[in-house]
Amino acid sequence: MDQVVYIPQDIEYEGKQFLLEKGYKVKIGSGFAKATMMKEIADCHAVLTRSNAIINDEIIRAGKNIKIIAKYGVGLDNIDIESATKRGIYVTNTPKANANAVAEHVMAFILALSKKIPMMDKELRKGNFTVRNSIFSEDLEDKILGIVGIGKIGKLVAKKARDGFGMKIIGYDPYIVTEVPGIEKIDYMEGVFKNADFVSLHLPLSNATKRMIGESEFNWMKSSAYFINVSRGEIVDERALTNVLKKKRIAGAAIDVFEVEPPEMDNPLFQLSNIIVTPHSAALSKQGSIRMSVHAAMEIDKVLRGLEPDWQVNEVRKTSNQ
Repeated sequence: MDQVVYIPQDIEYEGKQFLLEKGYKVKIGSGFAKATMMKEIADCHAVLTRSNAIINDEIIRAGKNIKIIAKYGVGLDNIDIESATKRGIYVTNTPKANANAVAEHVMAFILALSKKIPMMDKELRKGNFTVRNSIFSEDLEDKILGIVGIGKIGKLVAKKARDGFGMKIIGYDPYIVTEVPGIEKIDYMEGVFKNADFVSLHLPLSNATKRMIGESEFNWMKSSAYFINVSRGEIVDERALTNVLKKKRIAGAAIDVFEVEPPEMDNPLFQLSNIIVTPHSAALSKQGSIRMSVHAAMEIDKVLRGLEPDWQVNEVRKTSNQ
């Protein structure tokens, strides 16, 4: 019998073609409603999911033949990993596919903030050429970049900022006990927020990190500092961020993620001139998107052929579902 791969939200051609060439059938989902997904997953053997589809316990139990849930991307907060593990289902992600794209997005944010590009663009379009004499950009050389979460992406951002722009890097990560070359480790997160000219978050969303950054953390920052978040919106208290920007307590911010996605059009952050926003697109470079689709498909092929995946995030003790 043909093995079927369920893809709730469509992916790039290259990922689907990889699966088809390996002899699998591909089923593209028709919506994210729980009842719809439970019905569509029923006859499938693998799931390749992006972030919009919530793969919860009920949906996992409905997929009685599922052997792997492969995430297109890195964040896993839309997948019930515990439920999958109980049923002997692998959960994988694509850590080597989009890290560079996200790191480059952070650097684009840093450059846009420091060079005042959005403000310059807006004023010049209004005919205000003399803005060049009243708003000045800032050099990045010798500025301090504070990184919270020194994982793969955090280290890449540090390297690009340090080697490319001569920035000094400090970082906080309680799970890393060894020294990290090129990054001065700080024992307390407060030290990063108080000393950095730019603070960039690189954390997964979990019970421990949800709303981890709020009013206290923003009040630690220098008034000349900038805040950047490309990780997960729910890590930050969005109301606190809005308030600190309204009061101009910090110089500005740039975020790619929101507490609720897609954000409502009346989100107060959209009314502020000292923030740059992008639509959870940091990982979605053309090349990175293709890699995510293909890497997730490769993991599915390995598991359905009875092999161990390369990037599993859970411990699976048996390969048959309960």
